[in-house]
Amino acid sequence: MDEDKTHKKSKQNRSLPELSAGEPTLQRATELINSLISLSHSIRVFAVKWQSIRSKLEELLSALAAAGTSDSCENPSLSGAIPAVLNSITECHDLARRCVDLSYSGKLLMQSDLDIICAKFDTHINNLSQICSEKLQRDSYAIVVSRPGFAASREEIKFYANDLVSRMKIGGRELKKQALIAFNEVIHEDERYVKIAVEIESLIGFLVKFIDSREIEIQEEAVKATSVISGFDSGKSVLVCAGVIAPLIRVLESGSEVGKEMSTRCLMKLTENSNNAWSVSAHGGVTALLKMCTNCDCGSELVGSACGVLKNLLGVEEIKRFMVEEGAISIFVRFLRCKDEVSQINSIEFLQIMAFGDEAIRRMIVREGGIRELVRVLDPKSAFPTKAREIALRAIVNLCFSSMSDLNVLMCHGFMDHLLYFIRRGEVLVQELALKVAFQLCGISEEAKKAMGDAGFMPELVKLLDAKSFEARKMAAETLSSMVLVPRNRKRFVQNQNLGLLLQLLDPEDKNSGTRKFLLSILMSLTRCNSARKKIVHSGYLKNIEKLAEAEVLDAKKLVRKLSSNRFRNMLSGIWHF
Repeated sequence: MDEDKTHKKSKQNRSLPELSAGEPTLQRATELINSLISLSHSIRVFAVKWQSIRSKLEELLSALAAAGTSDSCENPSLSGAIPAVLNSITECHDLARRCVDLSYSGKLLMQSDLDIICAKFDTHINNLSQICSEKLQRDSYAIVVSRPGFAASREEIKFYANDLVSRMKIGGRELKKQALIAFNEVIHEDERYVKIAVEIESLIGFLVKFIDSREIEIQEEAVKATSVISGFDSGKSVLVCAGVIAPLIRVLESGSEVGKEMSTRCLMKLTENSNNAWSVSAHGGVTALLKMCTNCDCGSELVGSACGVLKNLLGVEEIKRFMVEEGAISIFVRFLRCKDEVSQINSIEFLQIMAFGDEAIRRMIVREGGIRELVRVLDPKSAFPTKAREIALRAIVNLCFSSMSDLNVLMCHGFMDHLLYFIRRGEVLVQELALKVAFQLCGISEEAKKAMGDAGFMPELVKLLDAKSFEARKMAAETLSSMVLVPRNRKRFVQNQNLGLLLQLLDPEDKNSGTRKFLLSILMSLTRCNSARKKIVHSGYLKNIEKLAEAEVLDAKKLVRKLSSNRFRNMLSGIWHF
């Protein structure tokens, strides 16, 4: 037995960093606890118990930080407590080493020893809490220890964070509020504090607890902090495990405007992971969020964030069905009339996501007047922002281009006129998007092409064949190439004297125009019309086509062959072989 004790003592001395000369200090205790926490992470046995011990050690750090930052000799109570703390740390360090080395004599005995050390740490934490309470009563002016500078070490930052935790735990209302304010300041400026906060379970626990506080200022500061932490992957899982979702939803139901906005931002980040969607729904989050969207008193930022959370939840089919039952479609169709840009854009995006791959919901959006409202956003006479119009155009394609009946509704509401306006006068980005929509419209049916021809699209598309934007030139050429496949459009094209400009653009020297293929395709289609063939042959640009054919451009050779057939054969020189 004596030999075992001697061996144990010897091993302790080898494993634990030696104490410095003189009376043990608070700073020394802090260093040894951090060393022990680091060592505990390498233990692979009794995982649950060591997790509990780590939590106790974190609490002990917080209690030491709160008890005082000066030399322990200045506080008799603290001076008497620290040696006992150090003895327990030394004992725990020995247990940790034996667990790492698997040199313990029996599992049951080691489990008992670990339970005993946990109880000792509880005693130390309670004693230090009492000392801290007495200190706070004496030094009520003290709020937090000095904040470390930007060059501070990780240990200094952790020491400061643990001090803040102690203030949150033991301090009164004002101290709690000041500690939360200080914490929000540091996590906004230095992400190292966020990473350390995630490691301190008690800190996350206090934040979650304070979200339910009746003190509005404390609640708001707690929600602000969780919103920042939720922006980190490591923070998301820790917050969810700590039960943050339920109190966040309670804030949505009865919190302040600031609290609600921060809660929705936090939930939006947390629900990026679809696994958390069920938790939000289970705690009544969907109903609370939809209610916010129907509340006229809610600001646009709040509604935008609420819509962001709902969009994340749409990935779960059962939750999407519940939203439909709760009237989400009518709510967001009404929002399309909103003057606020954020709310309007979020509404359009929400409806698009909701209808994706779901014909029944798409039909519901149409029945609720969604087409009419989307076309209204495109009205040039309205004051809607460019971004909203871009998104509305995309939504119309996704929601309406799959059905001829919906396309007819679009036309009845003036969609063709609005689309032509943006092709003619829109800003570059909107113009290019309008051209893409026009091309997609051509692909729906021959009737759509006829309607576009009747509306006057072709002259505007011809003008854009010489646009500065390569994308605009290409889309205009592709759309025209599709439109002139319709006989009525070919006839109108030739009558409107568009052919001359088209021939001018067919420059054999320009090999990088990107539109040559489509220009030749358009001309090939036009040769089906007698008047067009005559104009091409008698124009001064026929040589351009011949040069391209001589350069072995296949489409040009086909065009020359077409022009040389029948009564035009004698008007051209050369024999063309294919």
